[in-house]
Amino acid sequence: MSEGDVAWVELAASLVLVAVAVALSAWRRLGLERTMVWASTRAAAQLLLVGSALTLAIDPDQPIVWSWVWVVGMVIFAAITIRRRAPEVPRLFPVALVAISAAAAVSLGVVFGLGIFPIEGRTVIPVAGMMIGNAMKDAVVAARRVVGELSDKRHEVEARLALGQPWQVASRPYLRSALRTALTSQIETTKSVGLVFLPGAMTGLILAGVDPVDAVLVQLALMYLILGSVATVVTVVGVGLTRRLFTTDHRLVRLPRSTS
Repeated sequence: MSEGDVAWVELAASLVLVAVAVALSAWRRLGLERTMVWASTRAAAQLLLVGSALTLAIDPDQPIVWSWVWVVGMVIFAAITIRRRAPEVPRLFPVALVAISAAAAVSLGVVFGLGIFPIEGRTVIPVAGMMIGNAMKDAVVAARRVVGELSDKRHEVEARLALGQPWQVASRPYLRSALRTALTSQIETTKSVGLVFLPGAMTGLILAGVDPVDAVLVQLALMYLILGSVATVVTVVGVGLTRRLFTTDHRLVRLPRSTS
């Protein structure tokens, strides 16, 4: 085994930390023991399955089309996940699908169009996964906050509509607030990277023996792309969803009372 590799014995040893977490949960009566065990087991099964499939998808002898098929699958699954995590948001799936597709197209177009990374299976799938994964969680926040803002401020919105404002103008302050909330997390992450935590790609490259400066350059390129993809998804979800929450004659549809 080469330095930095993790064998099955080392992997089993790392479960000691899971046991510590389970013990702490039991000690403080948090009731999370089963959830932690299930999450750890599910993560292992999912990652081993994905790892086996990736072995074929990133094989340099295989056509690159299989990598792009994988990316399409990630886009669809991400849209489904967004819809499932925000069930109170009406008609979210098509908006999420368009948003994730747009972000993937823009980010991957920049990465490979400008030659930042070569177009290979080993780069296409991991880069797409980072872009889509980070954008997915913030898309959920954006969707829930748009509905929450318009629901909580319904009387204000309807007063604006009654004064003759079109839905685009009447919803603007609340849409702006929702987008700011959804983007804040990624912006703060970008600001604190390197000072508070070392991100995954950089850490993995350093563990693999890559020069730290080279690892930083790769991480910076990825961080900038992630920020851009998150901003794209959040904006598309926010604007697209807001449009669906108003009728053609500028009336706000019925919304759930709370999205917390």
